[in-house]
Amino acid sequence: LFFTLFLSHTRLISMKLSFINDTAYSGITVALLAESDHLSHILAMIYLTICALALASHAKTMFSDPGAIPQCAVPVDSAARRLEAHTMCSTCRSFKPPGTHHCRICNRCISRMDHHCPWMNNCVGAANLKSFVLFLCYTWIGSALALVIFGCNYFFCREESCEFSGVLVYLVRVMTLLCIGSLLFTSTILSNMMVGIMTGLGTIDRMKQRLQSTTNNSADPLELEDIFGIGNYLTWLFPIDPIFSDYDDVLRYSMPQRLLREGSDSISEC
Repeated sequence: LFFTLFLSHTRLISMKLSFINDTAYSGITVALLAESDHLSHILAMIYLTICALALASHAKTMFSDPGAIPQCAVPVDSAARRLEAHTMCSTCRSFKPPGTHHCRICNRCISRMDHHCPWMNNCVGAANLKSFVLFLCYTWIGSALALVIFGCNYFFCREESCEFSGVLVYLVRVMTLLCIGSLLFTSTILSNMMVGIMTGLGTIDRMKQRLQSTTNNSADPLELEDIFGIGNYLTWLFPIDPIFSDYDDVLRYSMPQRLLREGSDSISEC
């Protein structure tokens, strides 16, 4: 058991480090291209900013609470709270809101759980969906931008001064392979996330529907404000905590303490 856990943690750490190393490698390569006047300094700064935002989004997703359901959670709807029986998690022994799933890796229930991401070593749920989407978008944009830059250089370079030389040739070739793989990977995950947002069903729920051969979708599409918050649209671009108009409605549960403070229920404090 110890050896299995050791291998599992080692694999997760290596996956995280691989993304960080790839981003650092790409950043150094672009910086060297700009230093040798093969690339505009402004374009290099734009690319490095995208890399920094991708790393920040990765860290935010990895260390943020994805929307774990507390032990004292209760239904948001007052009529549902009056019922004697609620949907409960057989493992956590806590209230299980709609769209919630128990993660066997994290050993907790996650509100509006989409999946457990090994690259993040964390679940993707209602509370960190914004930072995960931003991570995918910035990684995709950075990869596409690098491929466009290299493609333009390859097809439109007509002078010796713009040709890559020496070690830069090998750095660019390796970075091109990394960017192609990254672009294909993030395109797949992004398309999957977009389907989830448009249908209101996470990856797990859609997989269950396929296994049961059902297509009934009673869920509503997710509002962008329920992902990125109600703040200024500029805040949507940065991996910071979103401000929701109704936190309970987005996370799909409430807390007795909050209800007692608001005086909206006679429920006992946890």
